[in-house]
Amino acid sequence: MSFFKLFIMAFSMLFLAEMGDKTQLAVFTLVTQYNKPLPVFLGASLALILVTLIGTLFGNLVARHVPTAYLKLIAGILFVGIGIFVLMDAVPDVIHQLGRE
Repeated sequence: MSFFKLFIMAFSMLFLAEMGDKTQLAVFTLVTQYNKPLPVFLGASLALILVTLIGTLFGNLVARHVPTAYLKLIAGILFVGIGIFVLMDAVPDVIHQLGRE
């Protein structure tokens, strides 16, 4: 895959994945609380750059020693596990909310 295509794919995937997530909500909260968007933007941008750097370096190291098929399987299991955990946490709240209406 060409550099440009991979660049666009990484940008698109992360852009869509980050929309409406906890990071964006944290940034929104900081800006509304302190009304200083520039330092919040710069701090959040640096944090995302460093987290992405750590992910790429660690991913490169792991990819040298673990076959891709296993990595996909592990990632899928982790995503399903996190999803189940979030659902288990959210369902009682929803049931409680429905009972109040």
